Amino acid sequence: MSALRSALRHNGLTLFFGVLFVVTLVGQALTGLAYFNEEQRGAGLEPVTLGQYLTSSVFAVDVTENWQSEYLQFLLFILATVWLVQKGSPESKKLEDVGRESDEEQHVAEHATESSPAWARVRGWRLSVFSHSLSLVMGGLFLLSWLAQSITGTTAYNESQLRDRQDPVTWAEYLALPEFWNRTFQNWQSEFLAVASMVVLAIYLRERGSPESKPVGTSHDATGVEG
Repeated sequence: MSALRSALRHNGLTLFFGVLFVVTLVGQALTGLAYFNEEQRGAGLEPVTLGQYLTSSVFAVDVTENWQSEYLQFLLFILATVWLVQKGSPESKKLEDVGRESDEEQHVAEHATESSPAWARVRGWRLSVFSHSLSLVMGGLFLLSWLAQSITGTTAYNESQLRDRQDPVTWAEYLALPEFWNRTFQNWQSEFLAVASMVVLAIYLRERGSPESKPVGTSHDATGVEG
């Protein structure tokens, strides 16, 4: 039992947001099904089951369009914070630390410690890959989810076209349509606004005990300081 409590405590942040993800995804599925079936009945069509809705392109495009914007947000924030700073924000590095930093500061190769990951201890392609592994994975997840959005969006759009007795479009044609870019931009703008708000608000506001906030008594001008 103590081992279980320890595991829960050590992974609490991941478990908390993992549970929230599942709960909200279920909520999206149930409310999305209800809304979709309202439209089906309004069009004189038969409602679908939950299983049919979960495997439909309509549900898939709604999910993936949100996933791609989230991964894009983190990808750009990871890369931007290497070179860009914001005075007074705990979301920024210290003003003098702009750039990739030295091998000594990053504890790599001959500067690695006993606890350093194996790929951080050796020079060559493994160190190069590991040095950018976070942005590579985030970028890959963004591209995959954006590709999934475009494919499922094409299918959903064509189903709507066929119901209205209009010609379907190809995947390439769908990428040039306002439908695709409207879905994309409405998610991107909200993510960028959220990041900018967090960066600026954290300069002047505090949350005691949170690493996303500066210590309560720290100066507004203090940069790269976390509580």
